[in-house]
Amino acid sequence: MSRLLIILASAGSAALLLGAFGFQYIGEMAPCKLCIWQRYPHGAAVVIGAVALAFPLLILPYLGALAALATAGVGAYHTGVERGWWEGPSTCTSGPIGNLSADELMQQIMSAPLVRCDDVPWEMLGLSMASWNAVASFVLALLWIAAANHMRKA
Repeated sequence: MSRLLIILASAGSAALLLGAFGFQYIGEMAPCKLCIWQRYPHGAAVVIGAVALAFPLLILPYLGALAALATAGVGAYHTGVERGWWEGPSTCTSGPIGNLSADELMQQIMSAPLVRCDDVPWEMLGLSMASWNAVASFVLALLWIAAANHMRKA
């Protein structure tokens, strides 16, 4: 049973990652900084799931739960930024500038998509992508914890 729960939890993170990349590359919705931050823990959860299937150590489902809770936390924070409950990060990121001339650098800056963390480009049933990520990730954390409980009882 723990094996099935680990598969479901890590597949859930993989599905959320694929969905995010689909919105980015197929739907042409460039992600903001907080959107990118939500992806890293899902990637970690997928790797933890693969390792946990090969080496069923009790700590691994707890690490998976921690990864799911991390992305859920960032998603909840992002939701608050979108709803104006608090301010988001004031910094922005850009690609490497290398040996660009001033004109080339200005062209790179002007052609980069401006994506604000407080804008909601898509929502369903009144919830944004960040909100849905938070909800789904909390459910995934519960799956990871259930997997750990089954491993402990076995």
